[in-house]
Amino acid sequence: MIETLKKLFGIGPKVNLGEIIANGAVIIDVRTTAEYAGGHMKGSINIPLNALQSQMAKLKKDKPVITCCASGMRSGSARSTLLSAGFKEVYNAGSWFNLKKYEK
Repeated sequence: MIETLKKLFGIGPKVNLGEIIANGAVIIDVRTTAEYAGGHMKGSINIPLNALQSQMAKLKKDKPVITCCASGMRSGSARSTLLSAGFKEVYNAGSWFNLKKYEK
């Protein structure tokens, strides 16, 4: 059951997020505007999950995307949404805290 959930939400085998970020990935924080204002990864953009569909056109499908939120559930949903829309390389970082160590 846990493995199925991990696969569904894109929390699979470890990838080097630092390398993906260094190669120009876009980091999308899908928490609410208020949550984002309370702290976020430097350089990330805030697109709340409920606005992702309407703001997707602002994103380039050929660039790697890393999604994050508070725990990994919303970012997993965002990953699925982006992949369904034709994005090729989308990673779920889980909590935005997981990305803080890559901040410059």
